[in-house]
Amino acid sequence: MHFGSGGSTCDPGFPQAQSASVSDAVMVWRAMSNSNLTSSDPTRVLSDRLNQNCFCVTLDRRSLCEALEQEAGDPEFCERFIRPKAHLFSNVPVFLSASQVAEMQKVVAAIEQTARLTAYKAAVFSWAPKISREDHGPAGALMGYDFHLGEDGPRLIEINTNAGGAFLNALLARAQRTCCAEMDLPIKPHAFEDAAFRMFQNEWMRQRGNGAIRRIAIVDDRPEEQYLYPEFVLARQALAARGVDAVIADASQLRVEAGRLSLEGKPIDLVYNRVTDFAFDRPEHKALRDAYRDGAVVVTPNSYNHALLADKRNLSILSDPALIESWGLEPKLLAQLRSVPRTVLVTPENAEDLWKSRKALFFKPTGGHGGKAVYRGDKVTKGVWAEIKGGGYVAQTLVRPSERMIRIDDAFQPRKMDIRLYTYDGQVLLVAARLYQGQTTNFRTPGGGFAPVFVVRS
Repeated sequence: MHFGSGGSTCDPGFPQAQSASVSDAVMVWRAMSNSNLTSSDPTRVLSDRLNQNCFCVTLDRRSLCEALEQEAGDPEFCERFIRPKAHLFSNVPVFLSASQVAEMQKVVAAIEQTARLTAYKAAVFSWAPKISREDHGPAGALMGYDFHLGEDGPRLIEINTNAGGAFLNALLARAQRTCCAEMDLPIKPHAFEDAAFRMFQNEWMRQRGNGAIRRIAIVDDRPEEQYLYPEFVLARQALAARGVDAVIADASQLRVEAGRLSLEGKPIDLVYNRVTDFAFDRPEHKALRDAYRDGAVVVTPNSYNHALLADKRNLSILSDPALIESWGLEPKLLAQLRSVPRTVLVTPENAEDLWKSRKALFFKPTGGHGGKAVYRGDKVTKGVWAEIKGGGYVAQTLVRPSERMIRIDDAFQPRKMDIRLYTYDGQVLLVAARLYQGQTTNFRTPGGGFAPVFVVRS
């Protein structure tokens, strides 16, 4: 199976352009962008057209494998962990205008400012588990803000703690061939690992106030079985290269000994938490729960971060402008929250109305993650609806994802796309995209997977 044109020249959709040089392609793009423009932002029109008509293959897979193996310190890393995951990386980039990236950054800033309001905290912690209500200090490492590009601009779909893929996407961005001189990456990927290291240092200082991190554990359940295990290895190596002893640990192997969280008898100073049991309720998470609750270890992201920002019930507040305005949020920040689609909790009182309007809605479990048990309204059966109306779900106004056209074996096919901003304390560290088919993002789609974001500048 062959993806794309096999070279780095963008094809604006005309057969005769397939073998054109980059400069020729740029001239075609400019000609397209200067004709019949109805938008006040020509770079947005151009980025939309490139997503529909540019089929250049920018991923240099050999360079990517070399970079992965060098970072992991393992010459077999690519063969063992990457090649078996055929749809982890897409061969093509996604194009965004600089204004679209800026809009999404403003939405992130507005949400994190809203989360500081006393009334907001009171509302979200009213439904959060008890362990989540104490702020130990950390802001939450590598938050993920996921957007669809709606007709009226970017729309926030959800917020995630422990968002996966950042370390992989940083290397992916560095393995791209130049597509066009007018393109750029929104965040310089070579600086990501340094920024991530400073992030963990800052998380330590926010809770401890002084001293230095000696040992970090990257923690998940059965980490070697996780699809994104390769990035655990990259994170471990990036930290080790900056002088921190880093280990990958199964949460069930952690112990509390002499008032410290430990692994195999050695103390852990900070946990980079990838566990999706956000309140650490399961029995195998008891040591992690006890150490976190007692402040015996720094955990990031943690239960407080999830309850404050990533619980899907919070979207019902963030999408309620009248409520937030009554809490005193300043108007310019309130305006940015219009990018959050209206979301409501599913209750017995509104279930009948939601069923009638289900085709315009998307249903998500309040405690879900990774696109599990989510349903587009027009796909909901009566059997599934019986589960949804029982509670534990939110209904979000459907924002259909925009599409990226790709070429597979000389056939043009659409792929849905979403955009993820990886952030720390409201600051964007990396921007990436995911291409997919189906109701939600996945890594099972030919031509899909993580994709770098190229920014079209004026």
